[in-house]
Amino acid sequence: MPTALSQYLDTVRDNLRLDFATEEEIIGELETLIEDRLEEMKEKGLSEEEATSTCVRLLGSARSLARRLYEAHSQGTWKQVLLATMPHLFFALLFTLNWWQGVGWLLGILGLISGVAVYGWWHGKPLWLFPWLSYSLIPVVVAGLSLLYLPEGWAWLATLFYVPTAAWLVCSVTMKTVKKDWLYGALMLFPVPVIIGWVLVLGREGKPFEIGLETISYFAPWIGLSFLAIAATVAVFFRLRQRWLRVTLLLTSGLANLVLLACCAGGRLELPVFLFLLLTMVTLLLGPALVEKRVRSGRHRATAVLSSG
Repeated sequence: MPTALSQYLDTVRDNLRLDFATEEEIIGELETLIEDRLEEMKEKGLSEEEATSTCVRLLGSARSLARRLYEAHSQGTWKQVLLATMPHLFFALLFTLNWWQGVGWLLGILGLISGVAVYGWWHGKPLWLFPWLSYSLIPVVVAGLSLLYLPEGWAWLATLFYVPTAAWLVCSVTMKTVKKDWLYGALMLFPVPVIIGWVLVLGREGKPFEIGLETISYFAPWIGLSFLAIAATVAVFFRLRQRWLRVTLLLTSGLANLVLLACCAGGRLELPVFLFLLLTMVTLLLGPALVEKRVRSGRHRATAVLSSG
């Protein structure tokens, strides 16, 4: 296949943002279609260069074609929807049915989620995996909040170690996620602000881990409702086709979840804390887009250097 068409297909592949198997199938079908068209044009007397330029013109912009193909193939199946919503549904049931009172239920659900996350990570990172990865970040959040227990001098020292370590962990997971699509990185980070918010609501001022069983029992139905709302957002996300609708869904649903949390908190969530959670949500949802932009920019520069060399 001529170099111009190979570069065209590479651009389409880079902008498809679908799972690996679907991308390979689409590119394979597109290659077959292009080769058939080239042969037809050559049989009509066109040179290879003329046939190539005509073929590219008929196909249109590679990015535009990739966007159309994405919208045609990006809608998740109901099986993917079920698998993607399960971890959020588990946590919704954990609080709605008061399973959190049983250590066995809690450890069982956390063990199951961890096992599925590890399995999916080492078996191709299917798209339904990313909501499961959300809860792998809970230890990072807990470790950060536990710094509030340390004496002031030790807290500053531990923070100097914790911040770069936590940033490295989150960034490394996010970097690997955005290689698929930054939207799935945002989907992975989507529940984090809500989890942080509930920890702060349940705890005493300045001591988020001093939580009484009565306090959890009182807020348990609302916590379950929050996770149920997250599950609903994930289900709708997987069924949407257009990227702009998915971005809009995450931002509006994230805001709605924080407002729901604030309303259910009954005055236990002050305005500065709410604004902090809002800023955290926007940063976590849009941050993967900036990471992906830098990754792609670096990749294009490396390709250009290799081509010129």
